[in-house]
Amino acid sequence: MALPIDPSTIKPEAIGEERVVLDMDHETAIEHVREAFTDAGFGVATEFSPSEMLNEKVDADRDPYYVLGACNPTMANRALDATDKKIGGLFPCNVVIWEEEPGKQVVYHLSIMRVARLIGIAPDDDEMAAIIADTGELVDEALANLDAIEA
Repeated sequence: MALPIDPSTIKPEAIGEERVVLDMDHETAIEHVREAFTDAGFGVATEFSPSEMLNEKVDADRDPYYVLGACNPTMANRALDATDKKIGGLFPCNVVIWEEEPGKQVVYHLSIMRVARLIGIAPDDDEMAAIIADTGELVDEALANLDAIEA
């Protein structure tokens, strides 16, 4: 099956891809990221460790990997209205923390708002552009908070 778009042509900024490296242990990084996103106006709707589950269920031998499902209720509400409720299929906005090596954690996020527009779930209009901009400012604040919070 051919994809309707060529993923290799998608630039990281088109999907709001962000990556930050933290010099700390994995558990500390999870708490640090949770606090940074909470301070920026996100709630953590869900969280889990795929690595723990996979290591237990299929003996995957995965390094620590954790997902925080962050949500800003105002942005989520606006996005649901702008997309005729379809964007809910991409909720929540995930922030991933994985251990690159002991003492070095990668924090990864991409914009579900940008992805939704790219794949046609969200309209390419001024309203969605404003939601993307507003959400992007909140994520930028959260990522900036990673430096501001004492680890």
